[in-house]
Amino acid sequence: MPRSLAADQILRVPLLPVLATQGLSVRRNAQLLAEPTGPREGRTGRGPRLRLLITGDSSAAGVGAGTQDQALSGQLVNRLAGHYAVEWRLEATTGHTTQDTIDCLSQMEGEFDAVVTALGVNDVTRAVTRQQFARRQTRLIRLLSENLGARRIVVTAVPQMNRFPALPQPLAWVLGCQAARLDQGLQEVAAAFPNVQHLPLDLPDDPALAAPDGYHPSPRAYALWADAAARLLLQA
Repeated sequence: MPRSLAADQILRVPLLPVLATQGLSVRRNAQLLAEPTGPREGRTGRGPRLRLLITGDSSAAGVGAGTQDQALSGQLVNRLAGHYAVEWRLEATTGHTTQDTIDCLSQMEGEFDAVVTALGVNDVTRAVTRQQFARRQTRLIRLLSENLGARRIVVTAVPQMNRFPALPQPLAWVLGCQAARLDQGLQEVAAAFPNVQHLPLDLPDDPALAAPDGYHPSPRAYALWADAAARLLLQA
């Protein structure tokens, strides 16, 4: 039975002129932050071996931080290094959708014990539907599990885009509703795989958690994200 349309989907057509104008304004005024400097692979820590892959979009790549040490990769590896000999690799690119990530990882060789993904914002802005997103996330999880040997996968929730400081209303509301729908689909996909855990990130309303562009996390937000991801991996 087809799903009924939500209010934001019904109002999207009459709001289209406003949404288009706001979208163009956001792009025009956006601060194009570079991906942070620093290594994207390495080895550190002591203990059992843990081969870790971090993959996804600009947030996985650490945009909003000055260096990878301040980004998700550096902070997560630092927390895990007290428990494991971590061999880690970062494969993430600004602008990547789930399909882009599938295409990228399909060309990659190697095996990983654990993977952390961060995807969804670009799927939202490219008008990917919940059903399409769920299918692509399913393909991504199978690729990670079957081709790259991942035994533990943490899929980070699709961000709450309605809370992005850079987005004006009603654009923030419309994108936020779509982001929530995609995350519901992601939760259902994660629940279907015993080696996958969904990581919700309900961060407090604190301006210090946003990067200067109002669109990406700050180093403080990356620290909270790394704490949550590390807890899941250490529980496993």
